[in-house]
Amino acid sequence: MTWLRVTPADSPLILAFPHGGTELPVGSFRSEWWARRDADWHIGSLYDGLADATVVATDISRSVVDVNRDPSGASLYPGQATTGLCPTTSFDGDRLYDGAAPDEAEIAGRRASYFDPYHAALAGEIARLRARHDRVVVYDCHSIRSRIPRLFEGDLPELSIGTNGGGSCAPELRDAVASVAGASGRSHVVDGRFRGGWTTRRHGRPDQGVHAVQMETAMRAYLREPVGVVTPGNWPPEYDADFAAPLRTTLAAILATCLEFAR
Repeated sequence: MTWLRVTPADSPLILAFPHGGTELPVGSFRSEWWARRDADWHIGSLYDGLADATVVATDISRSVVDVNRDPSGASLYPGQATTGLCPTTSFDGDRLYDGAAPDEAEIAGRRASYFDPYHAALAGEIARLRARHDRVVVYDCHSIRSRIPRLFEGDLPELSIGTNGGGSCAPELRDAVASVAGASGRSHVVDGRFRGGWTTRRHGRPDQGVHAVQMETAMRAYLREPVGVVTPGNWPPEYDADFAAPLRTTLAAILATCLEFAR
């Protein structure tokens, strides 16, 4: 499966990348740009080389199937605007399809082809590392545009730490990650608008030695994010390693804290 990338390491840290992909192998989308616009742009480059860690990543666009959603179709954020397992709208509410949305059979096929293998790979790496270490940390890597009025008010904090209300990891890990975020001087929140998606909620089992944390990064922290409406002419921004370097320093410290906790 060329779309699924697993790079094993022996340390007790896993970096998961559910939304970095832009491939559109299925789906008759109104606009391929809309279908790719909500990707976690350059997230792999942002984290590249920051820690000795196993990597599990999908190259499939979240508009085809979102591997960080509840596969039952239930909302992870009841009462709030969100997108589903096989989204029919973009973050901004644009219709992704001209005709009918994916039916039950199509959704089941996408789940079997992409969602299930992704989580099977993640579970396999967790089991492999758990056999070697008393603790394993699953760190779910995300980023998002800083301002999306349909999803949240105002500017999102630069670092949003999600632990499902403290249910997906030990309190000491949550507090340690928040402490590093706070020391960086960057705006941050714990279990705010983004408390963690399916990955943290499904795989985080602190009582079994598996601790999961989601990090949602506002893109202005590492990209020259345009002000106002994004268009095909200004989105996505190019990745500038020098511009991203200060955030990479903060993220490296956070990952080192995760490893210290696990060890």
